Amino acid sequence: MENIKELVKNRRSVRTYDGRVITAEDNAKLCAFMENIKNPYGINVQFKLMNADEHGLKCPVVVGTDLYIGGKIKRVPSAFEAFGYSFEMLVLYAQSLGIGTVWLGGTMNRPAYEAAMELSEDEMMPCATSLGYTANKMSLRESMMRKAIKADERFPFESLFFDGSFDVPLTENAAGELACPLEMVRWAPSAVNKQPWRAVVQDNAVHFYLKRSSGFGGHDKLDMQKVDIGIALCHFDLTVQELGMKPIFVEEDPGIPHDESTVYIASYRME
Repeated sequence: MENIKELVKNRRSVRTYDGRVITAEDNAKLCAFMENIKNPYGINVQFKLMNADEHGLKCPVVVGTDLYIGGKIKRVPSAFEAFGYSFEMLVLYAQSLGIGTVWLGGTMNRPAYEAAMELSEDEMMPCATSLGYTANKMSLRESMMRKAIKADERFPFESLFFDGSFDVPLTENAAGELACPLEMVRWAPSAVNKQPWRAVVQDNAVHFYLKRSSGFGGHDKLDMQKVDIGIALCHFDLTVQELGMKPIFVEEDPGIPHDESTVYIASYRME
């Protein structure tokens, strides 16, 4: 993929499609791409194209398409983050083909989707997405949903990113060459637009944290905010690579003091 910044800024969640079937060419490209998606955790995510009529899939917020992609992953440490990273890779690639997507977690008949994915006992399907070409006009329901969660708004840069410690907000000017990658993190999609990512830039490294939102406590079944962090890591990683930097992914807690609602996730050391 190229032009990550353009893909990130131009993409939005699409719930209203124009009814056209995905072309054979686009379908082949998607299938080839999703067979080779990697994430920094080295945990495999398996993707599957699913037809709504064939599998009895229902999602009341989606209209104009019968095609979905689900993803499944083993229940292992860091699986949610790895899933978010890999699934966002697929979402951005679909965007590059002009195909609309929307992260689906709680608005679908989950048992049917999980059955279609043929989950084993040690696997999970955190999310799926519908696929299709975007309609010229949103449905009333979609417009109301976007307005309710302020889908086109993001927290200020200085509220999400910090310089050395959580006591010192990081400005875009002070971020230097990291300003663009962090801005792409800022524009990442998240469940109900809670934007739970935080990052501290310290000693040529960027340390990522999860800031738990009220009512989004983590649990073993579906930790959507850890999926969100995986999306943010994807945006950062792809952007710094496109800019010619060579990030090294590590899971080494730097010990930066933080409150109890904040959890260390991972870091990128910039070489």
